[in-house]
Amino acid sequence: MSSLKELARLMQELEGQLVSCMRCGLCQAVCPLFAVTGREADVARGKLALLSGLAQEILTNPQGVQNHLSRCLLCGSCAANCPSGVKVLDIFIKARAILAGYLGLSPVKKAVFRGLLGKPDWFNRIMAWGARFQGIFVKPVDDLLGSSCARFMSPLLSHRHFKPLAPTPWHVKVPRRDTSPGASNLKVALFAGCFIDKLYPQVGDAVLEVLDHHGVGVRLPAGQGCCGIPALSGGDTQTFRQLVRHNLKLLDDPAAPCDYLVTACATCSSTIKQLWPLMMAEAAPATRERLQALAARTLDISQFLVDKVGVAPAAVGPEDGRITVTYHDPCHLKKSLGVAAQPRALLKANPAYILTEMPESDWCCGCGGSFTLQHYEASAAIGKRKLDHIAASQCRVVATGCPACMLQITDLLSQAGMRVQIKHAVEIYAESLVRGTGARPLKNSA
Repeated sequence: MSSLKELARLMQELEGQLVSCMRCGLCQAVCPLFAVTGREADVARGKLALLSGLAQEILTNPQGVQNHLSRCLLCGSCAANCPSGVKVLDIFIKARAILAGYLGLSPVKKAVFRGLLGKPDWFNRIMAWGARFQGIFVKPVDDLLGSSCARFMSPLLSHRHFKPLAPTPWHVKVPRRDTSPGASNLKVALFAGCFIDKLYPQVGDAVLEVLDHHGVGVRLPAGQGCCGIPALSGGDTQTFRQLVRHNLKLLDDPAAPCDYLVTACATCSSTIKQLWPLMMAEAAPATRERLQALAARTLDISQFLVDKVGVAPAAVGPEDGRITVTYHDPCHLKKSLGVAAQPRALLKANPAYILTEMPESDWCCGCGGSFTLQHYEASAAIGKRKLDHIAASQCRVVATGCPACMLQITDLLSQAGMRVQIKHAVEIYAESLVRGTGARPLKNSA
């Protein structure tokens, strides 16, 4: 009965939000998927038109509706450019939840979401096992990027160049931390996120290095789970809410208050700030209040360092000898949260680098989380435009603020044979923090 009430509530909310779409079609110009397919069903206007009859369609062709909705990157380009202010992402997230509630989850999604992601300890063990034995199944491709490919034919990996699992996940290297505020008089709770923990632990190291440098106290609670966005985008609100409650208990401890919650993952930041409160409407009032308060205190690492701590551009000399870096704006950081200047400020704070903007720096890289798993050919076609823009910048390093974008751009660069590194903006800033010696490269981010 409760699940039926939840579906009815979501349907009612959906109907109320759909009426604001004027069907003007301006979303066509900014939709990365429409740019490569030209299909009306792939753009927000087409999907919203389909959803306007969802109550009927869910009875006559629910699988068809679900297939259309899965062909979306959830990048937010349409919402960011909508003159009517339609909350497109909210609508699509709720529609996916309705369809999953009606059709049920596939066996694969149940296994992944409820068997793995929903059980953080078990997920960590499985990933640790995978890291230990991955050499049997993958082989290195590019030493600069640290990319690999599958040794054998695989439905999931056969055409990809990917970042292998880190030999030691970050939560093993740094299981927990609780330090007092220093010169900044600030203390943050730090949310790691799955990709930093299991693929890019050097980004976690860089975050701790810069926070220590600025005298910021850090509370890193042990046992963190996924932020929940994979489950939510797959329609599994049960696992999503389970993970929200798990992480909320760890990150919002009244006995250990912090000024801010900081992440170095654009997707985690936008999920915590926007989707945790949005999709927890059934929670107790006290829980909803805690989620709203935590969302208000959540900042991307670049936003925290620039806006709350203070990072100034470095004094620089001649351009000769400096490393050319370009910046890719993650969709969830710029379009969802409006954070674009701050990561660039981190790059400009390292005198060893010179920032050269690529064309359309905020054009989606084509990842979209589960989108690239389900629709790899379309994902790669969208990524080709980003690859061309990177090449046009003539950079030696691409910086960004999202580990998922780092993974996608690694695939693009590696398959193209371009000798360009991919780094998180906070890594580049951390390289400059050796006192009195100027810029200092960290270990190769690959």
